[in-house]
Amino acid sequence: MQTVVRVLVAALLAAALAKASPAQERPVPVPVPVAAGAWMVQGQSALGSAANRNFISNAGVVETNDGLVVIDALGSPTLAEELLAALRTLSPKPVTHVIVTHYHADHIYGLQAFKAAGAQVIAHRAALGYLHSDTAARRLEASRDELFPWIDEKTRLVEADRWIDGPTRLSLGGVEFVLQPVGPAHTPEDLVVHVPARRVLFAGDLVFRGRVPFVGLADSRQWIASLQTLLDFAVDVVVPGHGPASTSARADLELTRDYLMHLRRTMGEAARNMEPFEEAYARTDWSRFEGLPLFKAANRINAYNTYLLMEQESK
Repeated sequence: MQTVVRVLVAALLAAALAKASPAQERPVPVPVPVAAGAWMVQGQSALGSAANRNFISNAGVVETNDGLVVIDALGSPTLAEELLAALRTLSPKPVTHVIVTHYHADHIYGLQAFKAAGAQVIAHRAALGYLHSDTAARRLEASRDELFPWIDEKTRLVEADRWIDGPTRLSLGGVEFVLQPVGPAHTPEDLVVHVPARRVLFAGDLVFRGRVPFVGLADSRQWIASLQTLLDFAVDVVVPGHGPASTSARADLELTRDYLMHLRRTMGEAARNMEPFEEAYARTDWSRFEGLPLFKAANRINAYNTYLLMEQESK
């Protein structure tokens, strides 16, 4: 009964939004150039909701001689269809490939629209464990309630057509793409996508620019090490998984790194001293980060998960 009520409420909300606001006032994927022949669309700095249609993550686009290569698929089939329509105004070429940086819901629920348009999906094989898990199935069911009507019974999880197992260089339409696994970090299957000719790096959720990341159950120690790998790429622009593109890559990567290090240092000390989490959280100085977007939404759970992680690491 509760599920039925939630679906009805979500449907009424969507109808009210459609009636109250013209479609163009909703957040929509608008490609903006980040380099010659490369674009990004930027999601909102918010939690996924029916109101924003789960448009909370970024996607990238690179033009090749044969077509367009998209990096990540956005958070709903409708958003992906709108991105496909927007790309047709940029180029008559089809989307030939979608490279997935990781299989979190806000990056993959649009995959089925790209598959229907004929694109080939490429991802790291480590994502198979998540795709075939109860966690993924439960997450999709919850999204059908919470994000209805944008996620519904027709929304499905899409496997890659090509799974990679390690560092991979692809020549797609005459453009070289370097796929570098950097997990397990934010997820076990983290990939970054380097396009040397365009001097662009699509960093996925290793980088949350100008906002607090959602750490979840990530391996934060490996995540910090992976950020150093990103600093070694010769690029002019970094496109993060969330937030605007960066032309000051070092400063932005260091912000994410420093936040993770602060979590590990403060929560690690508390765990080693067997200090209760609530006391440790209350005494920790969060002043450097508390002004960032989503601090209130993410920081406490990030700290708690890190506290549990540091307990495990100290055993």
